[in-house]
Amino acid sequence: MQIGVDSFVATAKSGPVGDAARVRELLEQIELADRVGLDVFGIGEHHRADYVSSAPAVLMAAAAARTKNIRLASAVTVLSSDDPVRIYQQFATVDLISQGRAEIIVGRGSFIESYPLFGFDLDNYDELFSEKLELLLRIREQTNVSWSGKHRAPLTGQGVYPRALQSPLPVWIGVGGTPQSAIRAGRLGLPLMVAIIGGQAKSFRPLIDLYREAGAKAGHAADKLTVGVHGIGFLADTTAEAQEIFWPAYRDAFGKIGKERGWPPPTRPQFDAVASPHGALLVGDGDAVAAKILAEHEALGGFVRKTILLDNRVLTHRQIMRAIELLGTVVAPVVRQATTTAAPGPRVDSRRGAPSSA
Repeated sequence: MQIGVDSFVATAKSGPVGDAARVRELLEQIELADRVGLDVFGIGEHHRADYVSSAPAVLMAAAAARTKNIRLASAVTVLSSDDPVRIYQQFATVDLISQGRAEIIVGRGSFIESYPLFGFDLDNYDELFSEKLELLLRIREQTNVSWSGKHRAPLTGQGVYPRALQSPLPVWIGVGGTPQSAIRAGRLGLPLMVAIIGGQAKSFRPLIDLYREAGAKAGHAADKLTVGVHGIGFLADTTAEAQEIFWPAYRDAFGKIGKERGWPPPTRPQFDAVASPHGALLVGDGDAVAAKILAEHEALGGFVRKTILLDNRVLTHRQIMRAIELLGTVVAPVVRQATTTAAPGPRVDSRRGAPSSA
C-alpha cells in the first residue's frame, strides 16, 4: 500500500507566520516526506483566505525540483471551474520537472468560491464536471484535439503541449460520498479517491462497491479498478499526546466550517468518538494509526493508497514535521508489510509508482 500526506497549506491562526513562510514550511514538509520514504504528497486547491493553495501545480513544481522519489498529486483539482487544457499543460509540466511523478485528482470541490471567482454558474455544478472531464481525458489521449461542448469554445485539431512524460498522465476522481461520482469513475475505469472525514470508514463500503460494480459492468478488469482513501489525522509520540494536540485543531477547523454551514460546534465527546478505533480520524501514535489503516483496509475491501491531511491553522510546523516523520518511519513499514502478500484489491506497479490502473 502507498502511504502519503495531503495538505491544504492552511494559514496560521495567530503569530507572525505569513504566506511566504507557510510555503517554505510546505516545501520542507514535502522534502521530509520524500526523505522518510512516503509515497505521495497531495496539495488541495482552495480559494479562501484560510489557505495558500489556490495554485497547486505551482507548488508541486517547486516541490518537484526539491525531491527525488515522492509522487506529487493535486488533492483535489477543482475541474468544474478550470480549463482542462490549462490543467493538462500545468500538470504535464510538473510531470516533466519531476521526471514522471505528477498526478491529477479531479473533483467538484468541497467549497464553492471558485465558481463565481471564475464566472461559472453553480446550477451547472455536475454538468461542468462531466463535460470538462471528458475533455481532459481526450487531451491526455491525443495531442491534437477535436472536441465541442456547451461550456467551452470548441477545439478543432489544435495541439496541446507539452506532453507528459507518463503515458497516460494519471487522472483520479476524488469523491466525498456521492454515489453517481463513484459510478462515473467505475464506468470510465479511472482510479477513485474516497474522502472519509467523518463517521465510520465501514459506511463507505457501499460507495466503493458501487465503483467496482460499475467498472466490472463497463468491462474493466478488477485489478484495474484502483481505490485510494483520504482521511484526516495527526500523529505524535503517544496517542494521548496526539489527541490533546489535535483536539483544539479539529475544534477550530470544523467549528469554522460548521458556522458557515449552520452546523453546531464540535464537542469533545464527538471528537473522541471519531478519533476512537472505529471513527474516521487517524489520531494517535504510529502503532495506533497503522492499526487503524489496516482495519480500514479490511472494512473497505482493500485499497492501494492512504493519504492523511495533517495540517491546519492551529498545528505548528514542528508538530506536522514530527507527524510526517512518524508516518514514514513507523506507520508506512508496518502497513506495507501487512498488505504486500495478501492485500485484496488491485496491485501497484511499484512501491513508488502510480497504481496500475492510472
